[in-house]
Amino acid sequence: MSTGVIVAIVVVAALLLLLFAVVMPRARAKARERELVQRRDEVAGAHRERADQRAARAEMAEQQAARERAEAELHETRARLHERGLADDELDQERERLGVDTDGRPDDRSSRERFSSERDATVPPEERR
Repeated sequence: MSTGVIVAIVVVAALLLLLFAVVMPRARAKARERELVQRRDEVAGAHRERADQRAARAEMAEQQAARERAEAELHETRARLHERGLADDELDQERERLGVDTDGRPDDRSSRERFSSERDATVPPEERR
């Protein structure tokens, strides 16, 4: 009977070794797959976050461009009024507001200041240098 017990123990041990030889690699493969999925999700999330940030900046730029177009249309409308003589009572106020000197040219200092402040308002802080 001792020989039968030894054979049974050897067979059980062999089966356990075979079981571990098959199960352990599969478990490791599953663990690697879970890690890979986690890393994929992490990187995809970072890309989506960047895409959202850029879309928001693009939307702000579009809104700024729409405001600029509206202001340009307003100035064009006012220019037509002045050309037709329909806004002569506002000439002095308009010259002062627009920064036009007595020669009819734009005042370089005031236009530079307006341009730099408008430029700073449209460029995100991280891109200013």
